[in-house]
Amino acid sequence: MRPSFTIGIEEEYQTVDPVTRDLRSHISTEMLAKGKIRLEERVKAEMHQSVVEVGTRVCRTIGEARTDLYDLRRQMISLAREHNLLLVAGATHPFADWRSQEIYPDERYARVVEDLQSVARENLIFGLHVHVGIEDKEAAIRVMNSMRYFLPHILALSTNSPFWRGDKTGLKSYRAKVFDKFPRTNIPDSFASYSEFEDFVNLLIKTNCLDNAKKIWWDIRPHPFFSTVEVRICDIPLRAEETLAIAALIQATAAKLYRLHERNQDWRQYSRALIMENKWRAVRYGLDGKLIDFGKQIEVPERELIVEYIDFVDEVVDELQCRDSIAYIHTILREGTGADRQLRKFEETNDLKAVVDYMAEETQAGLF
Repeated sequence: MRPSFTIGIEEEYQTVDPVTRDLRSHISTEMLAKGKIRLEERVKAEMHQSVVEVGTRVCRTIGEARTDLYDLRRQMISLAREHNLLLVAGATHPFADWRSQEIYPDERYARVVEDLQSVARENLIFGLHVHVGIEDKEAAIRVMNSMRYFLPHILALSTNSPFWRGDKTGLKSYRAKVFDKFPRTNIPDSFASYSEFEDFVNLLIKTNCLDNAKKIWWDIRPHPFFSTVEVRICDIPLRAEETLAIAALIQATAAKLYRLHERNQDWRQYSRALIMENKWRAVRYGLDGKLIDFGKQIEVPERELIVEYIDFVDEVVDELQCRDSIAYIHTILREGTGADRQLRKFEETNDLKAVVDYMAEETQAGLF
């Protein structure tokens, strides 16, 4: 059975005080309750009380996803305003301190905090998760194995977390370094089959490492409950159109890799250790660095690699109806990622509150 290549997008937003520009809990407001009335299961709380997550429906095309995501962002921005909050799409807050943020009162999050302690409490970060429908489990594993190579490139395009607790970190995705304190994160190993993956999960459950496969937090994983491959490596971008461009690239990558498999031309597999070298470069430099072309064994500027990457997926983008969104990647290459633009705003103003204001403006860019 050929995969559907449906798409689902999850974004995690910051709720920010419009006066202090610091993170502020939404739990003392009716924001989440009203959101559930208006958006039903498309909105939910996250572990920290200043985080709110939305998820699109299962969409057949990136055009459907655009309609849904734009509606979700508009609704959440309006709900935040109604409750005297700003909604901000940034993978870290420029100066908030995790020690002053409360955990959402939910038994599931309480168990995570009990298990992981300060590692969980420090995890005040905001991501983008993209699901691609691949119903056959063996095909999902094959696509996951091959897509691992492209994850650093995708991360570089999404980087949007250069600040942490008031510090200019020198990294374009500090979120990635906060999150990799969790167990079972980063690039996964490759698996020979779905049954090998299942054996791995069952061993961890049997030995009380976890209670279900949702606590495998890799940068890419076969989702334990949905028939999808879920890419989890991304920072949440500032603009909705950036999210859609990255989601379209992920969808097109899955479709192209599947097509290669149909032709018996699978993508060459590289070790986790090698791919992690490229992930570090993406974390540190974003689009401004060089990644390793392992086939040629040379460094190549990331922007050149992204252009090659767009060419690589070109044969599937019309079938997927995502050419316009893929084309927006050239805008990201030209204008920079959210991290690049946050840093430029800080250089102009030397004021992290001004950076927060800029992030709030960008969060609603093109929506109203």
